[in-house]
Amino acid sequence: MTTPSPMYREPVSDVVQRTVGRSIDVEHHWRCPGNGWPEPVHNEGNVLVSRWTRYDDGPVEVVSGGHAAYHCVGLNLKCTAVTFTHADRTLIRGRLTAGWVQVTAPGVPVSAVFQSPSDVLHLFVSQQVLAECFDDLFGRQHTGEILIDDPKLARDPAIERLGQALAVSQSGDVALGKVFADSVSLAIVSRLVARHFTSARPRTREAAALPQWRMSRVVEYIDAHLSEAISLANIAASAGLTRMHFAAQFRRATGLRPHEYLLRRRIEHAQSLLLKSRYNMIDVALSSGFRSQGHFTTVFKHFVGETPYCWRIKANVSQ
Repeated sequence: MTTPSPMYREPVSDVVQRTVGRSIDVEHHWRCPGNGWPEPVHNEGNVLVSRWTRYDDGPVEVVSGGHAAYHCVGLNLKCTAVTFTHADRTLIRGRLTAGWVQVTAPGVPVSAVFQSPSDVLHLFVSQQVLAECFDDLFGRQHTGEILIDDPKLARDPAIERLGQALAVSQSGDVALGKVFADSVSLAIVSRLVARHFTSARPRTREAAALPQWRMSRVVEYIDAHLSEAISLANIAASAGLTRMHFAAQFRRATGLRPHEYLLRRRIEHAQSLLLKSRYNMIDVALSSGFRSQGHFTTVFKHFVGETPYCWRIKANVSQ
């Protein structure tokens, strides 16, 4: 299968060259993932997320031929002036406020002319992810490929909130940021699949709580891999569930999202290490799954109310 190469005509200087967080790639070319296109079979069923941002005024034209295997979900984060054309049909010409979402099916050419600063999240979704979401939503496999071929722009308050959460999920902790981005991205895709297939009736099925035996497996897995990069797929697999089923059941059982639980568990582990004087701060940070002492200190203070150093001194004095 040959994948058409997107064409671009925006000046490189117009695209902000900055780090958005490793779970969200910087999009150097409009509608092209920052790290390029992986083959879907090697993507492990994850949603690719990238962000295209420009601060410059004045028009810039961008063009994409689309990818033959990925749907592209565009989430507008900033009010902008744009002319957006989908398969030679102009869908909007004028002001586009934040919160609008648009889905482009694989291989469909699109173009846009931005007249003002803009900020857009793009989610690139494979058939594996769409099939997983469909199965979790309806309890059965979809026959054939899933094609979301309604390109009109839409507003969905739930997707808007999820998109905002994803946009601000900049974290110094690579593993934690990845778990959060996976969870939110899957929630967005699941919402779109539900809207596409259930336009006449809302989904009413409520997830059951995660059984205790599955919860025990999850806790054992997390505790055994705290110092490593843990993804949502890893945690779900330890419970024998798909990511979507797991995330809903886990929150039902604990009141926490998986990434929140993982973060709390890492802080608890860090506290136990801090009570052992032979560990210095960087050792504690790395052993607890944080990738820098600075980020560890920030998160620790957020949860505990004081820095790891101050907490250790007070804890040792009280013993």
